[in-house]
Amino acid sequence: MERGSLMNADNLVVLNGRLTKEVDLRYSQNGNAVAKFTVAVSRSRKEQDGSRKADFHNCIAFLKTAEIIADHFIKGSMIGIVGELQDNNYEKDGVKHYNKQIVVDTFGFRESRASSDN
Repeated sequence: MERGSLMNADNLVVLNGRLTKEVDLRYSQNGNAVAKFTVAVSRSRKEQDGSRKADFHNCIAFLKTAEIIADHFIKGSMIGIVGELQDNNYEKDGVKHYNKQIVVDTFGFRESRASSDN
């Protein structure tokens, strides 16, 4: 795992899942990298038909962490995430929008690149 900043143990999220699409890497006006991506995580309980539902978590990473994730993960790649849950609420045209995202602190590779390419 890449080492990030220390997090508040009261707000700790740990996920293992697959990227649902390519990582969206952009740079702020001052040159800082920002990566946004979504991770699909299977629920632990099976449905009556034996299938598992998945939850989709919006994630955001910054600086070198953002660049490494964008360089090494593609759609379908398995990734481990440790981060912090954060509200990302905003108002647009008088309507409040409620959103949550995971701010990535550290991440880990969960399969080889060759596995994710297949």
